[in-house]
Amino acid sequence: MTDTSSGTRSAKGGAAKGGKPTGSKAGAGLRVERVFTTPGVHPYDEVSWERRDVVMTNWRDGSVNFEQRGVEFPDFWSVNSTNIVTSKYFRGALGTPQREWSLKQIIDRVVLTYRAAGEKNGYFASPADAEVFEHELTHALLHQVFSFNSPVWFNVGTTQPQQVSACFILSVDDSMDSILDWYKEEGMIFKGGSGAGLNLSRIRSSKELLTSGGNASGPVSFMRGADASAGTIKSGGATRRAAKMVVLDVDHPDVEAFIETKVKEEEKIRALRDAGFDMDLGGDDITSVQYQNANNSVRVNDEFMTAVENGTEFGLRARITGEVIETVDAKGLFRKMAEAAWACADPGIQYDTIINQWHTCPESGRINASNPCSEYMHLDNSSCNLASLNLMKFLRDDDTFDAVTFAKTVELVITAMDISICFADFPTEKIGDTTRAYRQLGIGYANLGALLMATGHAYDSDGGRALAGAITSLMTGTAYKRGAELAGIVGPYEGYARNAEPHQRVMRQHADANATAPRGDDLDNPIWAAATETWQDVLRLGAKHGFRNAQASVLAPTGTIGLMMDCDTTGVEPDLALVKFKKLVGGGSMQIVNGTVPRALRRLGYQPEQIEAVVAHIADHGNVVDAPGLRNEHYPIFDCAMGERVISAMGHVRMMAAIQPWISGAISKTVNMPESASVEEIEEIYFQAWKLGVKALAIYRDNCKVGQPLSAKSKNDGKAEAKASASAAPAAVGKPVIEYRPVRKRLPKGRPGITTSFTVGGAEGYMTANSYPDDGLGEVFLKMSKQGSTLAGMMDAFSIAVSVGMQYGVPLETYVSKFTNMRFEPAGLTDDPDVRMAQSIVDYIFRRLALDFLPFETRSALGIHSVEERQRHLETGSYEASDDVDADVEGLSQSAPLANTRPQAVPAAPAPAAVQPLPTPVVHNSTELLELQQGINSDAPLCFSCGTKMRRAGSCYLCEGCGSTSGCS
Repeated sequence: MTDTSSGTRSAKGGAAKGGKPTGSKAGAGLRVERVFTTPGVHPYDEVSWERRDVVMTNWRDGSVNFEQRGVEFPDFWSVNSTNIVTSKYFRGALGTPQREWSLKQIIDRVVLTYRAAGEKNGYFASPADAEVFEHELTHALLHQVFSFNSPVWFNVGTTQPQQVSACFILSVDDSMDSILDWYKEEGMIFKGGSGAGLNLSRIRSSKELLTSGGNASGPVSFMRGADASAGTIKSGGATRRAAKMVVLDVDHPDVEAFIETKVKEEEKIRALRDAGFDMDLGGDDITSVQYQNANNSVRVNDEFMTAVENGTEFGLRARITGEVIETVDAKGLFRKMAEAAWACADPGIQYDTIINQWHTCPESGRINASNPCSEYMHLDNSSCNLASLNLMKFLRDDDTFDAVTFAKTVELVITAMDISICFADFPTEKIGDTTRAYRQLGIGYANLGALLMATGHAYDSDGGRALAGAITSLMTGTAYKRGAELAGIVGPYEGYARNAEPHQRVMRQHADANATAPRGDDLDNPIWAAATETWQDVLRLGAKHGFRNAQASVLAPTGTIGLMMDCDTTGVEPDLALVKFKKLVGGGSMQIVNGTVPRALRRLGYQPEQIEAVVAHIADHGNVVDAPGLRNEHYPIFDCAMGERVISAMGHVRMMAAIQPWISGAISKTVNMPESASVEEIEEIYFQAWKLGVKALAIYRDNCKVGQPLSAKSKNDGKAEAKASASAAPAAVGKPVIEYRPVRKRLPKGRPGITTSFTVGGAEGYMTANSYPDDGLGEVFLKMSKQGSTLAGMMDAFSIAVSVGMQYGVPLETYVSKFTNMRFEPAGLTDDPDVRMAQSIVDYIFRRLALDFLPFETRSALGIHSVEERQRHLETGSYEASDDVDADVEGLSQSAPLANTRPQAVPAAPAPAAVQPLPTPVVHNSTELLELQQGINSDAPLCFSCGTKMRRAGSCYLCEGCGSTSGCS
């Protein structure tokens, strides 16, 4: 396709604020080699492009909340990634010529700005190297190899301030001026759609005196004003809540009040909810309670944790003098933290000693706080811009990891990220000065969970942790190596001179951790070898040139950008579930088994027919339990974050510990625990995370918070029901009561039908399914071979009951959802190629009826597919039809269900007009699909933009329907 947008490809960039590149020195410039691209061929010319219509609706009321037609994307980009990029990242007013309409335009807008700034600031050895840089960066973005964080896509190359950072840390001192500045600075960051964190421990406690002689208010009181401000800005601007982190040191005299703030508010929420108020997240009455706009964390040090371990007392210190003004039982205080987390998920915990042991710039100040998601930790009044790599893009066809290409991609991305600081704008002058002086970067990755499963590694296994550790070590080592090379060209960061010794000490710590890390198998050993060589280069080049960046890596939630890259898993998280929900071009959606499952089974040595059987079992049940032919020792490979088999809380902590030694910052992750978890278990998680060297941790016990809507029920339903109940008696007086009854619609004397013979576990039978001439299935007759037996009699009675129910308007899909997966004898193998195994005769009957009478969309959501569809999934990774079956680009529209090998049946009958049956559950994303299939509730809020259930992404929530997040981007 011709590059119709090439005329818009103009560069915009500039030098660092204030003139020359920071620490500039005469260098030769970078020589950039080609990895992905071909000389003389632009990356856009190597892919096929197509036009699509993006129409996004709120499923609760059917309203269209975004529409842009005729957008241009590569044919291999999914519907979801297309929708999210179009709605979130295209700039310009809708309906105007200035509105972007092609992926080429937004990639050019960003890449050409980076190239121009790189050339202007002396990064490249020649114009040819700059062109290679442009093409390599374009290719990597085009093919979803990596993505910058959202602010880059929002701002770079536009006329508005070019903010590139998503993570901010503020500071506040013990003065009213500073506290009011905190409110203002935080508000400006929220206004721009980002989040910030800060430590309040400098503020005097309520147990200390002011210079005037009165009592101080204490930090908890000032949190109220900041919380109200965050809620107000959220209400006036973006619909998502403001993202903020509030930290308090464990030795602050007000630490107990800080721990209990959200516990007390949660009690209020419960009381108000029971009184009939709308206390859902985003509800009309939730603003009446406080502290709901922040994540809270207690900053503990080794002195405190050792006191907990030994059962001794711990001193709380005055903020001004530093003297101990109160002693507490360390175990008791630790217990209160765990009890609060058990009750309402706050506070989290940050381990101050380990954080500052890995601090590269201690001469410039301590690390006191983090951003809202807890992955960025560095100096006060600083920021970090992020980028994340898609790990599955580096997995070769032979299931080995391409460490060489991975390292070269890290070099490319780090170079681009550092260039961005040369032209970036910042929300406050203090943040801009600190960021330009220390140039903090945060490269990370997504799709770790998918990579581990695809390579046959359980998430909670020594092999899985070894592979994750090797990749992380190579990534951060390569980032610092490139930083040292850049320091030799454009100079080290401004604050390096005073921090040279501690920075090099931290580099040695990384290298030592790499040398002593446990190795796993032939897959991770070559990566460890490459990482070892890289860290030696880091030490050598760093000693010679210094470093360009004070920090290099973090592990962010990768919410919206993870969807942009079509990642199966976000950040460091495992897979949510084995069965996924996928939108189709042309409308509609479908259920698919995770494509990494057959790849993992092939690596484990299973044969094609065995793989097909396991995939079919997962499609039907959503898990691998009792999957035919799957060995028990392989079950853990397919464990997920939710469902029948879940990864234990300590499994998550052990993974964090396995990669933390090679992350400059920290890891955004919430450790989910079941509702049955005890306070003692939370204490153990917090204690073991400290022992294992994790920097920060938050837990979430299912259903511990009231303010999380767990259903799609309208907010007004509860109030309407209460009003109806209260007025029921008076309304009955003088008004007739209208009673609605279902009407039976009988079949005509002559009706079309299908008779099927079947065998289930050796028991033979016949099924006759008769239809209305134009309205779908109306009755079912079941006959077993042994007339007069108890089984035959029960089947007769059962078929009559089902038939009468359908004639009264009960939809077939309701019966299918209720009776499939019922398990009793006879059960086992069948003679039906579409339903190879059945848990019972009833299970078989309704699977067969679904295949014969339900449209593809409906039965796919229930996990029921024909043999042809399952075979297509094994070959293409999708149940969707190929181009020769259906003209739709990615699959089937709602109006074109897949044909199967059975005779074409009449569509299912609608309910008669007077009947009001319960609607069949409709799912809109993977979380809701998992809820339907597993019969569980995921404890997550509904998306404010489109109304679907969100899912966890690190410490935030992510909507995979529209890309909205509940925290920082």
